[in-house]
Amino acid sequence: MRIILDTNIVMSAVFFGGVPGQILAAWHEHRVDIIVSPSILVEYRQVGENLSMKYPEVDFEPFAALLAVHATVVDAPEHLPEQVCRDADDDKFLACALAAEVDCVISGDSDLLEASG
Repeated sequence: MRIILDTNIVMSAVFFGGVPGQILAAWHEHRVDIIVSPSILVEYRQVGENLSMKYPEVDFEPFAALLAVHATVVDAPEHLPEQVCRDADDDKFLACALAAEVDCVISGDSDLLEASG
């Protein structure tokens, strides 16, 4: 299954585990393929670095490096032709989903969930 993970899911998985952590375990076990675009990777890194300062016991960088090497990176626009999500920054996830023809976008973000509803 080809999936896109919103930033909140990735951060929850890396920093707190739980159900989002199970998604990363499925990726590690090759049961899912995580799809990203360059702009999604940049957002993951920025948010991960900020959270690493708040939670110094977790080093986000090794995960970011693994993701950059082992996730499927697609060339997708950073934005859609017209804004779809209330938060325009979330459109990059939908643009990537369209470019890569993924099975699903996993998110806990109400703006993104409402747009894909």
